[in-house]
Amino acid sequence: MTDNKRHIENPEDIDWAYFWGKKLESKKDRQKNWDKAAPHFHKSNKRDDYRKTLLNSLKITKEDTVLDIGCGEGSITIPIAKKAKSVTGLDSSSGMLKILNEKCKKEGVDNVTTIQKPIEEISIDELGHFDIIVASRSLNSIIPIERVLKTINEIANKYVYITLFGPDNWRIERDFQESIGNNPKDFPPYTYIIQILYNLDIYANVERLPITSHREYNNIGEAMDNGKFRVDLLSDEEIEKLKAYLRDILKKDSKTGKLYNERDVADWILLWWKKDGK
Repeated sequence: MTDNKRHIENPEDIDWAYFWGKKLESKKDRQKNWDKAAPHFHKSNKRDDYRKTLLNSLKITKEDTVLDIGCGEGSITIPIAKKAKSVTGLDSSSGMLKILNEKCKKEGVDNVTTIQKPIEEISIDELGHFDIIVASRSLNSIIPIERVLKTINEIANKYVYITLFGPDNWRIERDFQESIGNNPKDFPPYTYIIQILYNLDIYANVERLPITSHREYNNIGEAMDNGKFRVDLLSDEEIEKLKAYLRDILKKDSKTGKLYNERDVADWILLWWKKDGK
């Protein structure tokens, strides 16, 4: 070859985990202070029908033990606990787990235990086995993804369910960043994970969750606080531009008074597989 590009003879030689990690390393805003976000996080979970749609896709019985990886404040954990024998919620944020435990107590849910631990550090030696593994919206920022996926597969007895960003999940946020002259770096696409799993001899089913409801907000401030705009990383001037941008794109529903944009719809991909022989 006359240029410096690496020539790959066999597509199966591509190290998808390497490229997943490199893409995340270049994304400076991938990390978030989840303890700080915890008190308001539950509000964003109620703005679309993601939770209901995902729960309808999970095969869980009263005899199943479940590990909810990256459980957050329990928007998925608690509904699962009402269907399963028991649930263990694992999260790196003490603030999120505090809210989860408080919600369990308030709702009389007594079959949930919590573990504070980064997802990157999970091991079968410490956690043991669970019938079902759920990683809802929690693996998009994990750099050692191949090792984590291996561990998840080892821990699961029956099923594994993972949701990842779909290609249209950040449409209005990406448009805003481009409008102020930024070049937003996307998260690595979910297709990388499919290839990594394939190389691990795991053949996952792929579904695009049929989420149809657009997000709704009571006011501009609430729309800014949805977390995806990362207001904490914006300058004062950029925050003012964001306010103007939202005033321009959001409409008011004449019946509910809520603000919305038809393009502001969650896009999530569900990967799931059944353990062999189970």
